[in-house]
Amino acid sequence: MDKRLRIGGIIAAVAFSIIILTSPSEPLPLPEPTTTQSRSDSVVVLATNLEKPRSIAFGDDRIFLTEKEGRIRVIQNDVLLDEPLATLRTADVFDGGLLGIVTHPNFSENHFLYVYYTYVEDEKLWNKILRITEKNNKLADAITILDKIPGSQFSNGGVLKFGPDNKLYVGTGSVSDSLHLSQDLNSLAGKILRLNDDGTIPRDNPFSNSYVYSMGHRNLQGIAWDKTGLMFASELGPTKNDEINLIKPGKNYGWPEQECSGNPKFVDAVICFDPAIEPGGIAIYDGKQLSLEDKMIMASLRASNLYKLDMQNTEKIEREESILGGLGRIRDVNQGPDGFLYVVTSNTDGKGFPDSSDDKLVRIIK
Repeated sequence: MDKRLRIGGIIAAVAFSIIILTSPSEPLPLPEPTTTQSRSDSVVVLATNLEKPRSIAFGDDRIFLTEKEGRIRVIQNDVLLDEPLATLRTADVFDGGLLGIVTHPNFSENHFLYVYYTYVEDEKLWNKILRITEKNNKLADAITILDKIPGSQFSNGGVLKFGPDNKLYVGTGSVSDSLHLSQDLNSLAGKILRLNDDGTIPRDNPFSNSYVYSMGHRNLQGIAWDKTGLMFASELGPTKNDEINLIKPGKNYGWPEQECSGNPKFVDAVICFDPAIEPGGIAIYDGKQLSLEDKMIMASLRASNLYKLDMQNTEKIEREESILGGLGRIRDVNQGPDGFLYVVTSNTDGKGFPDSSDDKLVRIIK
């Protein structure tokens, strides 16, 4: 473990352990920070007592994050605002709700936020993508840009990222009682989708008149690009065989016929985690504040660590190293415009052992 990234003082290191709008082992409990914003030499805890946070995004010196129950929270000047930007009516299912969030590349001009969430209609689960216009930390307008993504109790995906091409990439989940949908080009389930920022289909997508960019996925959790433009995605397996994949347009990654590798019809994973590590969000660091340049940074739920992955051989990533422990389950990681890393924990999601201050948003500064 990089000693510079150990938590000191406030956090003990523990390794391995619709829409209705208003404006197998687990980690140990952790000591409670003395204030809402706590600091050590290596980390700053920016927010505590978050309720099942899922994803982080940045815009105009603010941090936006989602809470599974439907709230979009705002951190401004390192302070969590009391009032949510918006509250959505979401489905109350284990791996659904308000999931991904991302800001438009031109957020400073248009103030567009995109969110992905699960809802119920006629007793059936669906996911949709909403484009929100924000003003003064409140919802000013909202439109649905993509709807009727099949939903599930346990695998909804939900990751949203803008790529280097300024297209919106969406990671969806498979449906547990309809596994074949991941292999069905006419279904939006178990896919990476590629959209224009208004929700229309890009003309240069690999399949004509289709949102589908890649297929054969189970439950996508993270998407990131390296400095050469290579695209990677993290994916949860059923009970093991979690994956990191190198994503190429039009390719098929095998689920449910293949897990990780072994079938020449499909693309092999560049790394397979067996036993399961439950990867969350990923980021490829390109800042100057931390000594992690060109490393893939991966959140982990079951292994309860933040990892750096060696990217020297992008066809077969073979080595991972923990750079941060002691937070319990880590759901998402993202690089801020300031060059620091930000993570949210996931100890209140029903699978962890939360302490009295969970969940947390943390900035890694050293």
